[in-house]
Amino acid sequence: MLKWTWLSAVIVFLDRLTKWQAEESLVIYQAKEVTSFLNWKLIYNEGAAFSLFANQGGWQRWFFIILAVAVSGFILNWLRTLERDERWTAIGLALVLGGAIGNLIDRIISGKVVDFIDFHFPLPFINPDYHFATFNIADIGITVGAAILIFISLFSAAKD
Repeated sequence: MLKWTWLSAVIVFLDRLTKWQAEESLVIYQAKEVTSFLNWKLIYNEGAAFSLFANQGGWQRWFFIILAVAVSGFILNWLRTLERDERWTAIGLALVLGGAIGNLIDRIISGKVVDFIDFHFPLPFINPDYHFATFNIADIGITVGAAILIFISLFSAAKD
């Protein structure tokens, strides 16, 4: 089922294109309002999701590069072994692979990931202007792909 790697390539292409556009048109940390709940806001993340390990002195760059390469190899091998009827598994894996490669390219080039999508909304009684973690197209690929894989896992477990 390696034929689904075209989907990974689409994620990488869109990720690179939108990150380039963000770096060309946005000023770091300055939000550009798109809607009442969405901003474009350029930030650089040296850590993992939610900036985990961001201020660790540099070792995290190499750790996440090695991790992304290993995960990508694992996913490619898994894709290679899938049967024709495992289309949704292939789609989920291809999305995760595209996202991993998109963020891997950033880490190799600059040691940090370009993020620019900033959702914000009120959380009643908690925070009137809550901002979700800023993210990018690669993160969307990883999240949607992982959600598909989790759904498949839960659905197939329920059938057993």
